[in-house]
Order: sequence, then structure tokens, then C-alpha cells
Amino acid sequence: MSATGPTSSPADSPAEGVHLGLDIGGTKVLGVAVGPAGEVLADVRLASEPGPERVVAVAAEAVRALADALGTPLDTLAGIGVGVPGVVDARRGVLTHAVNLGVDGEGLALADRLRERTGLPVAVENDVNAAAVGAARVLGLDGTDLAYLSIGTGLAAGLVLGGRLHRGTRGGAGEIGHLPVDPLGPVCPCGQRGCLEALVSGSAIARAWPVEPEALAPGEGPSHALFRAAAAGDEKAGQVRDRVADHLAAAVQLLVLTVDVDVVVLGGGVAEVGERLRLAVASALSRRARASAFLASLDLPARVTTVPQGRPVAAVGAALLAPGREAR
Repeated sequence: MSATGPTSSPADSPAEGVHLGLDIGGTKVLGVAVGPAGEVLADVRLASEPGPERVVAVAAEAVRALADALGTPLDTLAGIGVGVPGVVDARRGVLTHAVNLGVDGEGLALADRLRERTGLPVAVENDVNAAAVGAARVLGLDGTDLAYLSIGTGLAAGLVLGGRLHRGTRGGAGEIGHLPVDPLGPVCPCGQRGCLEALVSGSAIARAWPVEPEALAPGEGPSHALFRAAAAGDEKAGQVRDRVADHLAAAVQLLVLTVDVDVVVLGGGVAEVGERLRLAVASALSRRARASAFLASLDLPARVTTVPQGRPVAAVGAALLAPGREAR
């Protein structure tokens, strides 16, 4: 575990205005304490552990570690927000079908269980939705219509419209990864063929550009190796990169044409490639616009941005979605 102390003293940041945010993933739990103005006061990082009991236990441990980092009693904090992969019933705080966390269809009443452990009010949200809210705050885009396109093990988008998270009637808003775009493409885990997720997620890139682990620096994935090889002039890598960029351009175009967001933020593990990814997607969008005056009028390349490196947007967003925060 690593933790940083508060960047301002408890006297400067009253504990009753501090909310905690947890981003629970398959390998790690990132936690932040967020002050009344949305500033990050402390952070922790723990290894995650699978299984309902361990998910709750590690989350509670992260909460205690944040309180210790702040130097304030746990019961003086305002509340907890949790961002987690899987199917989330945000109203009930129940998680199901989180395969990487060992949570099946029987479900985990995560909000109630963590509330019992900590004594604090808890809200639970899908991690991509939480990241969309966090990205809006971190990028200074509060009040802007925004889509956060998460390109990781899967592919999905979180939508913030009119300053509020848009979940949809049944929580399915933004699940564009399961939109089929290639009838001859690979079979998707959802059962359809040629979905965006099957073509351009982190898992899809790993299949298209396999690389030995020892060839990667710590924290890197196959997408980093792909973009490095393409930049170095590898013809095959350039072809794979361009296919990836074109599929992501299709996702950006879909989001803009559906809800006309001002900004599409590229996030998730693949987006850690950074500016090279943004430029590749913007270039693919420009190519599309050259064949369509209508697309050109929308200026899609200018709407694409990325998350600043090292900013825990999902954890920040989770804190902003905690009970009592305005983002909810």
C-alpha cells in the first residue's frame, strides 16, 4: 500500500466536507479523499483481491487508510463513492457479473456491506460512469456535455449531459462496445459478431499485436508497443494502428452523432499511450471528413482529448458521486 498525506491540514479542509472515492479494479484499488471544492487531499493504492468477502474487506481497508492519511477519525468523513466494473444497480448499490472481481450473477450488496464496515453512507456506480464524472472535473469541463470512452479490457462510454451523469432507463447508456460494425469480424464475448469491443478494446489490440511481457516497461501494455513500432516505421504495426484508430474514430463519430457531446475523452488502459493515440484518432476522423461535408462541419477531431497521465479520474468521480455530493 502507498499513501500520501493531506495536501492541506484537516483544519483547512473540514472532515465533514470530505468524501472518499474508490476505484476498484481487477488488480488494484485506487482511493482518494476529495474536499468540498473537488480537490484531492490524499490517495491510497492497494492490491485488489477476488471474491465478494475480499472485495468488501479491501475496500474497507482503503477507507481506513485514507482516514489515516488525512489524520481524521473515520466517523467524521462525509461518505463514500465506489466505482466498480460489472453490472451495477446504482439505486440499490448492488454489483453483479464482475468477472474480474469474482462476483457472479448472485450479486454483492456492496453499498450495504461497506456501510456496515465503515459506518459511512455509500454509493456504488459503474467505473466508466464514475470516470466520466471525474474526467469532467479533472479537465475543468463541469457543465459541458462529455463522453468518456473507456478503452480497456472492454470498450464502453460514460455520458455526462447537462452536468449530470446519464445512465439511461436500465443503466445501459454508453454500452457502445457491443454495437456490431463488422459482420465478418470476430465473435464478441456478448455473443454477437464484429462488435467494436471485439475489434478495438485492449484485449483486441493484444490479439492483433502480441508482444512478450519482457518487451514492455512496467505499467505498459501491447498498445504502447504497437504505437512505438508504428512510429518507428514498422509497416505492419502502422496498419494495425490505423485500423485501431479508424474503429475508435467510428466510436467517436457514433457518440457525437447520437448525443452531440462537446468533448469525447479517450480513457482506460489503451489511452495511456497518450498523445499518439489522440493524434491517430483525430487523423482518422479527418480522413472521414474529407469524404463528407456534413462530417467536416462537425469538426470531430477538435472534440477529442485524453485524460492527463496519472490522474485517477474514476476514483475522483466516485467521490463526486458519493451521497451528499452535487454530482449525484
